[in-house]
This record gives sequence, structure tokens and C-alpha cells, in this order.
Amino acid sequence: MIATLSSPDFWIGLLQIIGVNILLSGDNAVVIALATRSLHGKRQKQAITWGSAAAVVMRVILTLFAVELLKLPSLKIIGSLLLFWIAVKLLIPEDGNGKGIQGSEHLISAIKTIMIADLVMSLDNVIGVAAAAKGNIMLLILGLGISIPLIIFGSTLILKLMQRFPVIITLGAALLGYIAGEMLVSDPLVSDWIDMHAHTLVLLAPISGALFVVATGKWLDVTHGRA
Repeated sequence: MIATLSSPDFWIGLLQIIGVNILLSGDNAVVIALATRSLHGKRQKQAITWGSAAAVVMRVILTLFAVELLKLPSLKIIGSLLLFWIAVKLLIPEDGNGKGIQGSEHLISAIKTIMIADLVMSLDNVIGVAAAAKGNIMLLILGLGISIPLIIFGSTLILKLMQRFPVIITLGAALLGYIAGEMLVSDPLVSDWIDMHAHTLVLLAPISGALFVVATGKWLDVTHGRA
């Protein structure tokens, strides 16, 4: 352990992991902010903290198997469909603002949403972290652990901006739709065919995904309001 800490390679790798995780966690901070915007005070802070921590732990576990997992056909397709559902759901405001049992349900729901969305979006992101760790599990866990407060800070900042500029909620959901569309056409099951016969889908799918999420979310929001 001491020998490891005294190694320049260890500290270089640690800085690389923190840097990669910060760069790749912008979309995760958006998810956290969207998922917790209907909570207030203590419950919101709990959801951000526990959701971020749980998401990072899952990312550590996923990183250990990332390279092999990403080779499985259809995994990205399933993940993209799940992310579409999450993005649309986040555009629909929830009833109630969190008191008693209802508040607890919202808290648990927000944490679940953060964990699922982070798991789906991390399918690609963790490869960069795994490459920086170079097989050093302790380095991987330490680097991602240090990144937790940075993710929390990012999501808290976005939450404050959402309160001042509500349009950010729509832009955040559109970002998730963009990522889902990008993921959909990069699955090994369809990527080769798309490269050979419909390469424009690589550009159109993310944009279409973003538009689909916003249009569907707004339509359901209107329907929800009428109901």
C-alpha cells in the first residue's frame, strides 16, 4: 500500500480517473438534478448524496466488467430504450412535494431513477475510467470515490439553475434523449449494418432521440395536466 502511494504512476492514474470522471459525469449531474427537483430541503440533499454515492459504486462494479459487457449484442439497445423512458418520465412533474409517506416514496423513487440512469449511461463512460485505472482496483475505487463530491456539487449547481431557468429541465431531458439515440445505433447488433447501408443514422439518431423525448414528454405533460 505504502509503496503504491509513493509511486508517481499511482498519482498520475488517480488524477486521470478523477479528470475522466468529471468530464463524463456532466450528463449524470443532469439526471440527478432532474430526478430530485420535486424534493425539497433535507430530502433533496439525501437523494443527491445517496443517489450519487450509489451510482458511483455501481460504476465501479460495472467498470470491472465493462469491456466484455459492451460486446454483448442488444445490451445498448435495451439500455437506450430504458434511457428514453427515464428521460420522458423526468419531463412529467410529480404530484405532491414530499411530506410523510409520500415524501419518502419520492425520495426512494429519485434515488432509483439516478441509479438506473447512471447505470445505463455508464456503459460507455466506464471504459475511459477503466483505461485510466489500468487494472488497479484500489486506484479505480479511490478515484471514483473522490469524484462523488464533485458530482454532487455539479448536480446542486444545475438544480439552482433549473429553479431560475426552467428551460434547463427540457434541455436536460433532451440531452438524455440524445445520448439514448447515440447508444441505440452503436449497439454491435446494428452498428455494422448502419455503417454499410445507413451511415446518416449515426448523425440523425441522437438528434431524433432528443426531439422524440421533448415532444413525447411535453405531450404527456399536457395530457397529465388535463387529467
